[in-house]
Amino acid sequence: MKLKDKLLHKIGEGKLTFKNAKAVCDALGVKYSERKTVQKLLNELEDEGEIIKDGQGGYSTPERLGAFLGVVQGNERGFAFIIPEDKTAHPGDYFVPRRHLGGALNKDRVLAVHRRGTEDEAYVVKIVERGQKRVVGTFEKDKRAGYVLPDDKRFDSDVYIPLSLCGDAKPGDKVLAEITSYPKEGMVGGKIVEVLGESGDFYTEELAIIRSYGLIEEFPKEVEACAEEVARQPVKLGSRRDLRGILTVTIDGEDTRDIDDAVSLQRDGDKLILGVHIADVSHYVKLNSPLDREAYARGTSVYFPDMVLPMLPKALSNGACSLNEGEDRYAMSCFMTFDGSGKKLGYEICRSMIRSDHRMTYTQVTAILEGDEQTTRQFADVAPMLRDMERLCLKLEGRRKAAGSINLDVKEAHIYVNERGEIVIPDYERSVSHRIIEQFMVSANESVADYAFKRKAPFLYRVHEQPSPEKASTFFSFLRDLGVTPVGNTYDLAPMDFQKILCSVEDKPYSSVVNRVMLRSMQKARYCEDNLGHFGLASQCYCHFTSPIRRYPDLFVHRVLKKLLAGDDEGAKKAYMPIAHQAGIDTSECERRADMAERDVDDLYKVVYMQDRIGEEFDAVISGVTNFALFAELPNTIEGIMRIETLPQDSYAFIEDKFLLKGIRHSFKIGDPIRIKVAGCDYGNMRVEFVPVSG
Repeated sequence: MKLKDKLLHKIGEGKLTFKNAKAVCDALGVKYSERKTVQKLLNELEDEGEIIKDGQGGYSTPERLGAFLGVVQGNERGFAFIIPEDKTAHPGDYFVPRRHLGGALNKDRVLAVHRRGTEDEAYVVKIVERGQKRVVGTFEKDKRAGYVLPDDKRFDSDVYIPLSLCGDAKPGDKVLAEITSYPKEGMVGGKIVEVLGESGDFYTEELAIIRSYGLIEEFPKEVEACAEEVARQPVKLGSRRDLRGILTVTIDGEDTRDIDDAVSLQRDGDKLILGVHIADVSHYVKLNSPLDREAYARGTSVYFPDMVLPMLPKALSNGACSLNEGEDRYAMSCFMTFDGSGKKLGYEICRSMIRSDHRMTYTQVTAILEGDEQTTRQFADVAPMLRDMERLCLKLEGRRKAAGSINLDVKEAHIYVNERGEIVIPDYERSVSHRIIEQFMVSANESVADYAFKRKAPFLYRVHEQPSPEKASTFFSFLRDLGVTPVGNTYDLAPMDFQKILCSVEDKPYSSVVNRVMLRSMQKARYCEDNLGHFGLASQCYCHFTSPIRRYPDLFVHRVLKKLLAGDDEGAKKAYMPIAHQAGIDTSECERRADMAERDVDDLYKVVYMQDRIGEEFDAVISGVTNFALFAELPNTIEGIMRIETLPQDSYAFIEDKFLLKGIRHSFKIGDPIRIKVAGCDYGNMRVEFVPVSG
């Protein structure tokens, strides 16, 4: 046995475990002249990840040390958390003091070990992969070198830039820096790869957010050319079912350009046949083509108030794939038959060709259903069908509520830029037309997932696991302090338990806050090759089928469906079984990245919007409580911070599990109404500042 293999074997079986290099040599009787060779072999084994060092310099295998893989989540105060990859073995996150990070930075993938004698503290034993190759920040320079101060304060190091690698960057510019070195001590090194503009400029700050998440506006020329080529293909019926004679409409927002779903509703005696028709993107985007690889890398379209970063080039997303009014389009159709009570009696899935009769907006549909005569005359041919759709929607909502579906009404800002270039943020509104499309899409997604599950096909399910007992317990404590009696067992919650809670606060002023805190207590939905059910929808089997223009998992689902519809179950398994697991991980991460980017850009727009309202007063609701500040939310979803020094003078104590800031004369808890005045806008932290109005 070679010496290197011998070292690994003996450390693995425990004979040399936790011994440092000198102790290893002593135990093996290695001559002094050969000790450098042993140290070199130990270093090689460590670099290869076969062995790791503990906090005292002793060697062990990862298994014997109890090491686990995780991702570092930094904090601007220097400490960090490690988010374990294996949530089954390590359900909670671990706290890591700065001194135990071992040079790891935000987003790094690491091997870590739980510190004995602590409940949830760990230390990093090995950096497996650097998570951040580029950093966005403000450029500064002195006589010796340049420096980039990262916008993301969780990245706990400025970036040193040699003067020769500063390019055209000037002090105060917002720049993108590529990291070139990670020294064990001191700041990381890098070079300037792009000057984004002057810090503080609105469009520069928006571009900086886009770059910080690794998002790209332009498609490679090869991908654009491929999209244009396939988009020019003539549309032919072939073996598809011809649905162009069925009255069909699309219902979207006014500014929607990538229309990927259409709906129809036909009467069959006492029954209703709902058709959900989805753009057949897989006809144009073939597996492993340049278009497919680019779509997979993006994972999802990203929507900002003034632009969209699409998953597919416009020749497809706004052109050949978009279900435009009056144009023949390839589709994947799901027909569902319902009885008079809204019970689903069956479904059928097919490849089809459709032609949308009308491109309608949520506003127009809502106007018709609320009796607007002018809009009803404009769409006289579809008005009766829309009323039938509303009735079916109400039946479906009733059945879902009876099944325990959690109808979270979490406010999301609708921010847009009008024709005059002004930012508009109207008060939150969720109309009946939104609910119709939501219910119809959910029904189609369930039907498709059920079809694939029964065929035991490789698939990407949309899964949503039940809340952890710890988060559920915190949420229940919050409810009790509001005077709300929680329902259910925190160790085995059912969707119906959460639904009953929402019903009990439906007309209360703190209803929206309860919705938000409930959402925080729940797991994040994700994509997975295993059917784990969807807690929020109280669905046993669910997937995303209805948006293949803008979501890669839907495109994956369409491809599998086509194999199944052709009777090629084995072909589906051969092609998609090997890639389903990783596709679930990667597309979930792309979704998370897009959500964070959209949220950060929304925050930027909110700050700019509120800049013109400094000094104005508004009614708000306390939406967050910390030991240093309160957060309050306006009816249009804009949230602002009220620092503790701006509150009425008192001796305050922060009671975390009760979401309460309690003083001797005053107290503030989440859900309380409060009158505020806009005091300022902090562009550095993308945050609006409020002060309470006295009295």
